[in-house]
Amino acid sequence: MANTFDDTMEGLEKQATFQADDFEEERLRRKQRLAAGLRIMGRLNLAEGVAGHVTVRDPEFPDRFWVNPFGHNFKLMKVSDLICVDHTGEVVVGDRSVNAAAFAIHSELHKARPDVMAAAHSHSMYGRTFSTLGKPLKMISQDATMFYDDVALCDVGSGAVVLDPAVGKAMGEALGDKKALIHQNHGLITTGGSVDAAVWWFIALERLCQSQLLAESAGEPIEIPTELCQDGYQAQGSDIAGWVQFQPFWDELVAREPEFLD
Repeated sequence: MANTFDDTMEGLEKQATFQADDFEEERLRRKQRLAAGLRIMGRLNLAEGVAGHVTVRDPEFPDRFWVNPFGHNFKLMKVSDLICVDHTGEVVVGDRSVNAAAFAIHSELHKARPDVMAAAHSHSMYGRTFSTLGKPLKMISQDATMFYDDVALCDVGSGAVVLDPAVGKAMGEALGDKKALIHQNHGLITTGGSVDAAVWWFIALERLCQSQLLAESAGEPIEIPTELCQDGYQAQGSDIAGWVQFQPFWDELVAREPEFLD
């Protein structure tokens, strides 16, 4: 007898939330996913220059997070390139420097949301463009409903390079219990219970910003009724759904660029 959809999702959720008993094993697993997420964002041209950072919380020390080092190309990221930073901004593992904005934003997000394992941010073209409008994401497509009532807005420190932890704190407060944030005149930040989910949400939200910009340039898009938005969110807005969407990227990267695991 074939598995039901619920059975399948239950099995996937166990796989996605697996944490090894050994800290080193679990740490390596998270770092592998982080290196993969960074490469994928690079492949999709979501990173420019030195801007952009993705973090994952350390399994043994919750006040530390792993992050890409300042100035290292997303497309070339390896597990061995990653650095570990504590909530004071000190690099405790690795010999590269941390992006000051990564510390200012992610340290406060991780403090504000103990349930968040990972967070993703970059200066992507459509996310930063959409952020200049100061308005929410509209529910104008089936895909948009994965973010129904789950995207926050923040205008504190808008337009300035985020080097002040106070701005990061305000962003964390604005995020509340939602999974994504649009920071005015800056761009997108997404979070998740795994790197997989956080990176997928970033990719999806970037594309949805592009979709809305295109639709509104052509006319007045028709929004989806509330009850259907709720159904759409129920089907595709959960953390496990975000994790599942990332797996095809992971499979391709392992097959084509396995050196990222070094």
